[in-house]
Amino acid sequence: MSHTSAVARASSPAPPSGSHRFSSVINQIAEEMNTLDDHGTPADYIPMLADADPRRFGMAVAEPDGTVYGVGDWRQPFSTQSISKVFALALALSLDGGQLWQGVGREPSGNPFNSLVQLEYENGIPRNPFINAGALVVTDRLQVLTGDAAGQVRDLLRTESGNAAIDFVPQVAASEAAFGDRNAALAHFMASYGNITLPVPALLAAYFRQCSIEASCADLALAAGFLARRGVRADGSALLTRSQAKQVNAVMLTCGTYDAAGEFAYRVGLPGKSGVGGGIIAIVPGVCTLCVWSPGLDKRGNSVAGVSALDRFTTLTGLSVF
Repeated sequence: MSHTSAVARASSPAPPSGSHRFSSVINQIAEEMNTLDDHGTPADYIPMLADADPRRFGMAVAEPDGTVYGVGDWRQPFSTQSISKVFALALALSLDGGQLWQGVGREPSGNPFNSLVQLEYENGIPRNPFINAGALVVTDRLQVLTGDAAGQVRDLLRTESGNAAIDFVPQVAASEAAFGDRNAALAHFMASYGNITLPVPALLAAYFRQCSIEASCADLALAAGFLARRGVRADGSALLTRSQAKQVNAVMLTCGTYDAAGEFAYRVGLPGKSGVGGGIIAIVPGVCTLCVWSPGLDKRGNSVAGVSALDRFTTLTGLSVF
């Protein structure tokens, strides 16, 4: 596997390889990840993801000014899955403000991302917007507000990354729908408490479509830049207020890796959000955004090499929120 790195600025020629302060760090990390004994196992409950090679690895770093560079498979598109929840949450907050929090909490769940356990004794209010139940509430609100939640998430990714080719993969959405009984159960249960507005089939279609978006490490590191810029988009306009950006980063830190969030905060020390496609985005406020991808997952649904790479990045650079 090649670990060549490059540096680029959106819409401009790439400077010579190795010209950035983190280039040597991410090259070292890529070499270390290549020697991992256990890379985990790809998500097998989504057939379209099950055949991915767990040893593939990519990592990208994006500066607040739009400079992006990476190593390994950093330009390889992959299924964003739950990483898309960050962008859906940001859009819903930008349109609905604090009203969103009436239907979803901000606390770690301590349970698997698709668990039904807490919903019953918490009256259909999911713990946070990153477990599946909470993400369904966010998508429901965004669909009501915009008429096309998935399209809005895709368009935000396209605009912020500068890549107009980012799109849905219908086969992935169909694959998720075919194995979506647990998500349907979550949605119906919340609907029984009046916490879902849309008809459940329409909500599930929007949610699976959103999760099927495919993008690369470079795309996602750039697209998440507004969280490092404290709510400011690539064009200088505000997507979120400074306070809202802080809130999204805080929920990412405490809830972004499901019931492994404590371990992730302990090892990495950054706001992060994982997806079962093997990607993880992480934010160093005011400094940079990162995206790593390696499709082998641990038992909690997080990329084995991805978590290790981010752990090594914060250790080698001394960058964290602590």
